[in-house]
Amino acid sequence: MRRPGRWWRLKSTPEKVEAYTRWSFHLYGIVEIAVMGLSAFGRLDVRLAAVLFLAVSAHAVVLMLVASRALDWELGLRAKPVRLLRALAVLTVVVSVAALLVAKRGPDGDDVGAVAGTAFGGVVTVGAGVLALGARSRRRTVALVTGFAAGAGVLVVLLGAPVRAGFFTACVVLLGSAFVAFACVFSVWLLNAVYALDGARETRARLAVAEERLRFGRDLHDVMGRNLAVIALKSELAVQLSRRGRPEAVEQMIEVQRIAQESQREVRDVVRGYREAALEVELAGARGVLSAAGIASEVTGETAGLPGEVQSALGWVVREATTNVLRHGDAKKVSVTVRTAEGRVVLTVENDGVADGTGDGPSEGSGGSGLAGLRERLAAVDGTLEAGAAGRGVFRLTAEVPLPSGAAGTALGVAS
Repeated sequence: MRRPGRWWRLKSTPEKVEAYTRWSFHLYGIVEIAVMGLSAFGRLDVRLAAVLFLAVSAHAVVLMLVASRALDWELGLRAKPVRLLRALAVLTVVVSVAALLVAKRGPDGDDVGAVAGTAFGGVVTVGAGVLALGARSRRRTVALVTGFAAGAGVLVVLLGAPVRAGFFTACVVLLGSAFVAFACVFSVWLLNAVYALDGARETRARLAVAEERLRFGRDLHDVMGRNLAVIALKSELAVQLSRRGRPEAVEQMIEVQRIAQESQREVRDVVRGYREAALEVELAGARGVLSAAGIASEVTGETAGLPGEVQSALGWVVREATTNVLRHGDAKKVSVTVRTAEGRVVLTVENDGVADGTGDGPSEGSGGSGLAGLRERLAAVDGTLEAGAAGRGVFRLTAEVPLPSGAAGTALGVAS
């Protein structure tokens, strides 16, 4: 069974905002039951207090259900809860009218009027505000809140109260229900904005991957397009010469062989350039990706003067570590340190926001992914990799690569 803290940390930021929004809506119902229902006991007759408590509790339960279903509708998860909205509207009117009748014509006593009046104001105010979740347009929301406020004022006057009291009641209900309606509508708008921003971040990452694939495709096309066209033409010429018994056919096929070998070499160069990761380029790319994801990044140290094979190996570590930060946990800050010590280059990547405090490292996998793939790449240059927890909620990835003989003196690492 998951602990509550772990359950919360495993949620993404939009999911946390959604959970907060849902419980904020449910809080309205809980406040109704506690303030307007339970407070009746000890101040009213037991039977009257029980009836009022049951009525307010029923209204609160329906209100919480409507808030949850309306939020699902706003998020596109289910259809609009029309029946529940109508039921809440009817129940709001019935309970508020009953509470007002008890306050005006019920048993004598100051406590009766105060408790029933509080229930009347609370039910009509919160009920009208939550009903605004079912009205997407501003005009409908204003009409809904104004209608309930006017109805409350008219009802007070019809029960024998002065016009001034009715107007005061209408103003109080209007202000209260408008505040609740604004809080509900703004919360839904904010939740949609958070989901939209999260979707935009994922779209940006996918576009970056697609752009890189297009670049790689263009490079391959530029390399192979001309050479394949020449190979096709020379092969066709060799076929024609061969059919005529001309010795030049052999020369053409030798030329085809040469072009094919050259094309193979060029393709290898393109793939090698695509697979090799320059450390400075990867650090700049990591800063950009993390910034787009709303994660603060700090890079210290120098990469100038490091041999190409060392930069390539450490570049892959930066790339994998960045991917891991985006996929696991909920990091707010990432720090990357590059330094040289005793003829070795040490790269350290730390991030917070680990779900369970034990660290979520790159998955062990084959085919060049995760820790296994990084260790294979580092082993090719006699490097080592360590990964694990570095404190509560902090994950650390440390890669060490020895500098080749003669390169240690020219590397410009800065210890930090």
